[in-house]
Amino acid sequence: MAKSAGKQGKKQGQGKSEPVVRKRRLPNWPLLVLAVVGLLLAGYLTVTTWMEAPQAFCTEDGGCATVQSSAWGSLLGMPIAFWGFLTYLALAWIALRVRDGAWHWKLAFVVSLVGLSVSVYLTAISLVLIEATCFYCLSSLAVMAAIFGVTCYQYPGPMPGFAWPGWLAQTVGLAAVVVIGLHGYHAGWWGGGGPEDPYFKALATYIADADATFYGASWCPHCQEQKRLFGSSQERLPYVECSPQGRSGPRAAACIQENIQAYPTWIINGRRYERVIEPYELARITGFRGLPQEARD
Repeated sequence: MAKSAGKQGKKQGQGKSEPVVRKRRLPNWPLLVLAVVGLLLAGYLTVTTWMEAPQAFCTEDGGCATVQSSAWGSLLGMPIAFWGFLTYLALAWIALRVRDGAWHWKLAFVVSLVGLSVSVYLTAISLVLIEATCFYCLSSLAVMAAIFGVTCYQYPGPMPGFAWPGWLAQTVGLAAVVVIGLHGYHAGWWGGGGPEDPYFKALATYIADADATFYGASWCPHCQEQKRLFGSSQERLPYVECSPQGRSGPRAAACIQENIQAYPTWIINGRRYERVIEPYELARITGFRGLPQEARD
């Protein structure tokens, strides 16, 4: 009787035990291969952007240059491709080093979901606002979508303390916060990109008060280059957006009135300049007296 009771107790204990996910003995090869492909794509874009070199299969004024030179082509002073590179690097590390089955799947799910959400957001921006596409960016989106699909397929089964409703609420919420934060950064919600340089601040303020106007478009890479020359003081420039509704939308009335045909276009004291102008040259043209001695010579 005692033996039979002991056997029954063991069976009951086994029925109430928590599910256990086994440790991985080998790297997650599907995830690793896809992560390496993503690393190559993002790494290539990062290096060519830093070197200001043209990308293969992309023309100088094509979609790749337009997308990557836009305001959304960088984050915190680094190419957006660099942050993608770090994301793929994290996924490769998970595939190689994280062997606990539950943690492996959870980490891969979170990182790939956030990466996919950001990729979808940036692709939507390029299609709707910039109205241009980048072959490499779309390829990276496809790779990230494949990684997320593989991760979902590899769901290891019941895990201790795991419930889909709570898990999705947390992970989808995290992805939403990241995308909203990224959008807020480019929309200027967080107060710009750092402290202002006193010279550029004074110059931009002087230009705004002078008879000068800077006409441009949000999708124009050279307009973004012009703004970047002023760093955190770029919001002080007398800028007029000529494409408030996107590249194919109607132009702003002020741009039509001034017959703006090229971006960027400066009109200073009645004279037209259809190019990017260095800050020190703008100082000369406008008569700004704060010009350093070495720039006057």
